[in-house]
Amino acid sequence: MPAVLPALTFIGLHYWAGSGRAFQPVADLLAPDYPLLAPDLLGFGAAPEPAVSSYSVGAYARQVESFIAENEVGRYVLVGHSMGGKIALALAAHQPAGLVGVALLSPSPPSPEPMTDADRMASLRAYGKRPEAEKTFQKITARTLPEPLHQQILDDNLRSTRLAWDAWLLHGSREDLSAQMGNVRVPCTIIVGDQDDVMSPSVHGLETLPLLPVGTPLEIIGGAGHLLPYEAPEEVAELLRAFAHRL
Repeated sequence: MPAVLPALTFIGLHYWAGSGRAFQPVADLLAPDYPLLAPDLLGFGAAPEPAVSSYSVGAYARQVESFIAENEVGRYVLVGHSMGGKIALALAAHQPAGLVGVALLSPSPPSPEPMTDADRMASLRAYGKRPEAEKTFQKITARTLPEPLHQQILDDNLRSTRLAWDAWLLHGSREDLSAQMGNVRVPCTIIVGDQDDVMSPSVHGLETLPLLPVGTPLEIIGGAGHLLPYEAPEEVAELLRAFAHRL
């Protein structure tokens, strides 16, 4: 008889100015077959301020590794969304025990994120302002969302800490992990929305795909913007299930 593999868990890493609860719609669709755990990353959601104010990509990767160990997760797939995608790749490059795959949802690329100085400054000035949070919501979504989810996205934006907000814009998004990507040895997949006004599918094809293992697919979800876990949970869950079956 073939050996029975231990259960597979998805670990969701959320987008900048979001929180782990962004993955709840996808988690509900994957249950009960696959658990999905999604921590709040340092400085976002309900995560506490770190004792040492480090919000580097490496510091986030260490937080996620500690979370996985504390929850005694065995085999797992990292599901990195936007900022979380860069963090997922940083952790995968260290080849941690138990990691069997990486799924990237509209990921921040391993190279410095393409962002104009004007956009960066505008985002820095937008901190803590509800009208600006609403503008961001309109920019990063393409599909209509229920009002409770709309408000949840705004609330997550506004409860981000200033240190974490600025650190990603000024430093984390600019980190270059390209040289480490040869150490990513597990299967990967990229999932993007064709209406993403933050990072178009072409950005992923040019900046991220060439650095991942040969044969990594680029899946495109029609009519979806940047917030895939909110906008397209059914499509994301279906693609994650298919990815898990191939592992």
